Amino acid sequence: MKAKTILWSLLALFVSSQTIAQPRHFKRADFQTETPMVHDPVMAFEDSTYYIFATGMGIQQMTSKDRKTWTVKADPVMSVIPKWTHDSVSGFTHHVWAPDIIQYRGRWWLAYSCSTFGRNGSAIGLLSTRSLASGLWDDEGCIVTSREGRDNWNAIDPNFVIDDQDQPWIVWGSFWDGIQLARLDSSLHVAVPQQQTTIARRFNLSDPDGKKALSVNPNPPKNPTSDFAGPNAIEAPFIFKHNGWYYLFVSWDYCCQGAKSNYRVAVGRSRSVEGPYLDSKGIDMRNGGGNIFLEGDKKEYEAAGHCAAYHLNGQDIFICHGYSVAQQGASVLIQRPISWTPDGWPTL
Repeated sequence: MKAKTILWSLLALFVSSQTIAQPRHFKRADFQTETPMVHDPVMAFEDSTYYIFATGMGIQQMTSKDRKTWTVKADPVMSVIPKWTHDSVSGFTHHVWAPDIIQYRGRWWLAYSCSTFGRNGSAIGLLSTRSLASGLWDDEGCIVTSREGRDNWNAIDPNFVIDDQDQPWIVWGSFWDGIQLARLDSSLHVAVPQQQTTIARRFNLSDPDGKKALSVNPNPPKNPTSDFAGPNAIEAPFIFKHNGWYYLFVSWDYCCQGAKSNYRVAVGRSRSVEGPYLDSKGIDMRNGGGNIFLEGDKKEYEAAGHCAAYHLNGQDIFICHGYSVAQQGASVLIQRPISWTPDGWPTL
């Protein structure tokens, strides 16, 4: 009995020491700021409140009544990451990239990216909710996947667009063969078998005969961020409808390097959501076309990109993230009103 008592005492001491040794966890609190740090932002509006969703652990979220003071939420959108994402994407854990959000047929739909940097084994997932204010999201599974060695495109950076016939589409892509477009069904999933078309490239990597040939730039620069993605530095598509045109915004060059980033935004347009998207000189975006829309001024921002555009409360709004000069390359929210030229091109 004495031996048992000593044994239990030693066990209790061991458990106690293990408990004390564990780190203390403090609950984070919401906070307010007029200069939120953000990456890959998208926006929604519901019941007099603006919402921003962005890249972050479980998807970053913030709200505002005036788009000036933002309440950054301590809790992410996804408190639990669906198991299927880990099964589908090797190395993916909790850092969820580049969401997009749209309201369609009485429900909010939030797409998000699961990947690892510089690789194209990726997946785009889907959540839905009746109300943004509720904070309750349903897991709707996977929209589209890409596989290394199988697909010459990358299933990240999604954007929804609804055409004039109420048909939903999704556009996505980063490096490899550029920006992809696919038709969705009424549940906002790509129909099986998976079909998509390329609608934009940074460089024209193939000739009309389909053979490997020189690009618009005969010597595209080496990719400084990935040994796998290649030099086709285009990503983050966003399609915005205005006055009978579909405008395709894309980001060129390289993000995610702080003050060394050289991200910039280009745009083209088409009368059809399926393209072709041409710039003001008539160059197809599949062949490297695009008007420069925004780039770093080297005074306030070193670079800027991964944008979205909205018509909200009577105003056309452009948002993106910019690498702040004053904050040594930190990624912060940019918001600007969009104006339109007489011939129908967007300007800031």
